[in-house]
Order: sequence, then structure tokens, then C-alpha cells
Amino acid sequence: MMALIIILIVAALVTFLLVVVSKPNNFRMQRSLTINAPAEVIYAQINDFHKWQTWSPWEQLDPDLTRTYSGAPSGIGAVYDWAGNGKAGQGRMTIREATPGHRLLINLDFIKPFPATNSAEFLLQPASGSGGDSTVVTWAMFGPSPFMSKLMGSLMNMDDLIGKDFERGLANLKALSEKAA
Repeated sequence: MMALIIILIVAALVTFLLVVVSKPNNFRMQRSLTINAPAEVIYAQINDFHKWQTWSPWEQLDPDLTRTYSGAPSGIGAVYDWAGNGKAGQGRMTIREATPGHRLLINLDFIKPFPATNSAEFLLQPASGSGGDSTVVTWAMFGPSPFMSKLMGSLMNMDDLIGKDFERGLANLKALSEKAA
């Protein structure tokens, strides 16, 4: 009887690991929101890391967050390093592509709590029928899914967890941009 229980446990574990390994090797998660402001107003908030404190959902996780800015003041080559508590973690963002009013691509390197290298992307497109007064903003994160990411993703829904932060950040960006427009 004990041998049968052990065999069933091993079979369940092997099946679970096979499901984990079969998951895609890359991920992409994104959220979009229509903001009643021209793309240039919104772009000014995302293209300058100094302004992220006013809208980013992660900036408020640690009141003692350490921020270091280097490279270009904004746009391509701008660098933002942060270090904080367990919730904020530690990492670096570097703007690698910038098309004013349309697209921003960022290298996103997490150091703590788990090392990972991903990309973040902002796409700004005119909302249909708005005449340029409203913009659909899509915020995405994508990158490789190594085994540990696949395993964590099997135990919790990372899209829901990170997606809620993206939704909160986009809502903050909306309020800020609409006030500035």
C-alpha cells in the first residue's frame, strides 16, 4: 500500500513537472487604456524616468526607495536604478528605443528578489474618432520564461498579479495626463 502511494506521488510530481516544462519559453502580458489627452502629453510622462514617481504603481511600495538616474536625462540612454525593500526589490531600467509620441522600449533588469531580464514597452495610438485628443496607451512586459518562471507561473497567475499593477499605473497616468492636457 505504501509503495502504491509513493508511486502515485512520484507520478503526480512528474506530470506536474512535464506540464511546467511544456509551457511557452517566452511571455508577454499587457494592459491598455484610453486616455483623453494627446500622445505628446502622455509621452512626456513615460519618456522621463524622473516623472515616474508621480504615476508608477511601484514607486509607493517603499517610502525609503533609493533612486539613481544616469545617462541621458530622458529618451534613449536614460537609466534608472532603484533599490528598496522586499516589495520594491532592486533593478535597473534603460530606455533603448524611443519614437516620440508613439513608442518607448525599455530594458528591464531585475536584481532582487529574483534576477530577470525583460523588456517593457509603451505603445501610444490615436483613439479612433478622437481627432488626436485621445490616445490608447498599451503597456506591455515581455521576455524569456526560464524554468523557475514557468514553475512560479504554474503556482500563481503572474498576468493577474502584474496586470493589476499595470492597470493602476495606467489609471494614474490617465489622471495625470488628462489634468495636464
